[in-house]
Amino acid sequence: MAQSRVDTQKKSDERRGVRPKSYKLPISIIELIEALSKEEDMPQSAVISKAVELFAESLKK
Repeated sequence: MAQSRVDTQKKSDERRGVRPKSYKLPISIIELIEALSKEEDMPQSAVISKAVELFAESLKK
């Protein structure tokens, strides 16, 4: 029996160690994420990940 698209995506996410997460953000922040993503030629998820990592580092100091 063929897997559904949802099952295929779930297994792919598990293999890659990712899961979906959704937030409501101010439009200005969304636009900033989009602009940084285009400027740095990286996915929006990578921009957000880097920002969170930098924030966590700043709290350790």
